[in-house]
Amino acid sequence: MSRARLFVLRLVVLAMVATLVGRLWFLQVVSGAEYVRAAADVRIRTVPVPPVRGQIVDAAGRPLVTNRTRPVVTVDAVALAHQPDGGRAVLERLGEVLDQPYRQIAEKVRLCGPEVAQPCWQGSPYEPIPVAEDVTAQTALQISERQQDFPGVRTELRPVRVYPFGAAAAHTLGYVQGAKGRDGLEGVYDRELAGRAGRRDVAVDNTGQVTRTLRQDPPVPGNTLVTSLDSRIQTIAEQAVAKALTTSGAKSGAAVVMESQTGRLVALAGLPAYDPAVWTDGVTAREYKRLPLLSQAVQGEWAPGSTWKVSSVAAAANAGYGLGALYDCPSGYTVGNRVFRNFASADLGLMTMHGALVESCDTIFYRLADQLWERGSEALEKTARGFGFGKPTGVDLPAEAAGAVPDRAAKKALWRATREESCRRAVKGYPEMADRGRAAYLTAIAKENCRGGGVWRGGDAANFSIGQGGVLVTPLQLARAYAAVANGGTLHSPRVGMKVVRPDGTTVETITPPVAGRLPASAETLRFMRNALSQVPRKGTAEGAFKGFPFGKVAVAGKTGTAESFGHRDTSWFASFAPDPAYTVVVVLSEGGRGAEGAAPAARDIWEGIIGLRERR
Repeated sequence: MSRARLFVLRLVVLAMVATLVGRLWFLQVVSGAEYVRAAADVRIRTVPVPPVRGQIVDAAGRPLVTNRTRPVVTVDAVALAHQPDGGRAVLERLGEVLDQPYRQIAEKVRLCGPEVAQPCWQGSPYEPIPVAEDVTAQTALQISERQQDFPGVRTELRPVRVYPFGAAAAHTLGYVQGAKGRDGLEGVYDRELAGRAGRRDVAVDNTGQVTRTLRQDPPVPGNTLVTSLDSRIQTIAEQAVAKALTTSGAKSGAAVVMESQTGRLVALAGLPAYDPAVWTDGVTAREYKRLPLLSQAVQGEWAPGSTWKVSSVAAAANAGYGLGALYDCPSGYTVGNRVFRNFASADLGLMTMHGALVESCDTIFYRLADQLWERGSEALEKTARGFGFGKPTGVDLPAEAAGAVPDRAAKKALWRATREESCRRAVKGYPEMADRGRAAYLTAIAKENCRGGGVWRGGDAANFSIGQGGVLVTPLQLARAYAAVANGGTLHSPRVGMKVVRPDGTTVETITPPVAGRLPASAETLRFMRNALSQVPRKGTAEGAFKGFPFGKVAVAGKTGTAESFGHRDTSWFASFAPDPAYTVVVVLSEGGRGAEGAAPAARDIWEGIIGLRERR
């Protein structure tokens, strides 16, 4: 190679090196800060890919909650946010296609946050948000062919929750929102049902737009939850409560069917209810406000009335009162300066505690409570807590109510909390109350509480003994207590879940209701109560409701309850059990009237349905 060519080559190489060095200097020094900012603006976001959720089935394997693949319209919230108007025009056009108002769709796609109230989207903002499900092929085609009009809107096939029995057991089953179980069994067993989510890592720019997918792992399907519910009996209980609401004029009601020996729940009916499918394509604020989300069986609290007397009889036995001794049941019994009366002021004469349960004599229990109060005994309150009242049962359902067992300490605390209001009412009275006699009575009470209250008096004890005066129970609590009377004294923590099963059919976990305690009653006392309660439907207060019932097929025992509710009609109760089938059935009707006329006929309907008589009629 000549010297001239070598010289030119050296110049070219030096020029190239100089150019590279200059470019490197420019990128690192002159434009370095800009590129650092650009790199920082690129983020990796991990979006969960929801798996197919496990089924919920009854004890016989019948699906209570399952999945079905349906065309679903989804909206990308991030894509909407990048529209000049925040996506309003897109949602308005979408509303026209779906025949939904703009506001309804907008509420479904807004993201939850500290300042955002329900309903809102609780999932990831990078996850497609469902706004309509089971759309027609024509609707899906309109959206897919007009993508320029619907940026961020897609129609895809995806599994959605299906509830074959509609509103039946809605509060027990719960619902799913944002791929997560909410409320009921869906919430409590969410980890087992949800499976393992897949993962999709996406790169997003500084505006939040997804630029590419970096990684994708497939999801693992969820397990099946096998429950102790019997869908046949659940349907029977739902129908019985619905019928009772219509015939009695009650506002709401519930029924509990429990296996007495095990604590497993066979049916939990509560009305009013709703179809959980409403959550599938999102709920609007107006819809959310109208949903009856309270589980009457687990969260509803009422005074138990005379169904409470099983606890008072046990307390009497523990305090040394002879169950077979004779007691007078006059029309009224005076405590302090007030006469406490039997129902309809009936004078029933002499009877044992057996008769006190069968005929539901109140005055025997008034006298018992007054005597215990004078002795400073807390046998009634202590025994009630031993029956499991005043605290949650521990059932595998969320937000269970505790009920209330008032006593000296609780009354003192309530007085301190309400004294200011009592003093205000002592001066103002109750001018808004139409019943002037009742208004005068309440004003007198307010004056007394203003001067000095919070004292547990004989009248408080008298009311307590018959399930009034601040006593509150849930239907589930009462069912558990009566199941314990039936099984010999064992209190279980009830369970709906029975086992968790993998998709391949193998068992992951068997769920057994734990023993929560023992009733504070001897075996002899429990036998005495079972014998007395067996006569209530045959010749006692529930005789009319059970006239002609086939006791030879199922020997139902039970107790009626009629609880006063200030300003409302009475609460109607019937608590019952049988040895074979060994179930406990409790029915309550809020504002349903007398227990013998409202709840007892509904309980009979359930028992007849259980043994197959109701279907043949």
